[in-house]
Amino acid sequence: MATTEEKLKQAGLAGNEAKVFLELLKRGSINGSELAKKVGLDRTLTYQVLNKLAEKGLVNYIMKEKKKYFSATNPDNLLRPVNEQVEFIQNLIPELKNIEKLKEVEQFVEVYEGISGLKVMYEEVLKSKDFCFFGGTGKSYEVLHSWEMKRIEKEIERRGMNGRGVMDSKIRGKEFTKVKGLKVRYLDNVEAYNTAFGITEDKISIHCLAQEKPIVIFIKNKFIVNTLKNYFEFMWSVARP
Repeated sequence: MATTEEKLKQAGLAGNEAKVFLELLKRGSINGSELAKKVGLDRTLTYQVLNKLAEKGLVNYIMKEKKKYFSATNPDNLLRPVNEQVEFIQNLIPELKNIEKLKEVEQFVEVYEGISGLKVMYEEVLKSKDFCFFGGTGKSYEVLHSWEMKRIEKEIERRGMNGRGVMDSKIRGKEFTKVKGLKVRYLDNVEAYNTAFGITEDKISIHCLAQEKPIVIFIKNKFIVNTLKNYFEFMWSVARP
């Protein structure tokens, strides 16, 4: 009978990626040096594997005392890059989720690097009935394929979602401000630097597209979410249609 690590390799995790991902699921948050010891790999090689997993949206990290602590993301993300293996991975996901449930928490921080993180962010938005955001410049239309953004727009319309956004008046008239179900108001002279803050029912997202490699941060914490919602409502009340 195949082991969980062997199944992960069949699901598309090459070389040592399966070993590292499985260890992260068992260990939770851990720094690179300790992880290298646990999996029995050279430290440099371990970081190379972590970078590859991060690009696939399977690993995120947080900073503690100037060190990166890595953890595995939701195993559902395995479905995105391997459409032809969807049926196989769906059978594997329950096994992986059983490992994850041992370390469930009420709050978390996730950091994604690369385009895959941006895709994860939009999938999170589509899970919400209502959402709001501030900042942003429409840079996503350049980073992602136009057909991908059109698909997201159609999903927002199809699901009857309600979105509100506040942004700099220089953005007025851009394509993404005209999406059905999205209401936008404007403030003058609030440069966003290709960065936006999103707020859904239970988490916030921050995505920055100002540098070559996009970065997306998710924070689940009811106090942070409620605080940002209050600040958004104030901006909404003073912004102009």
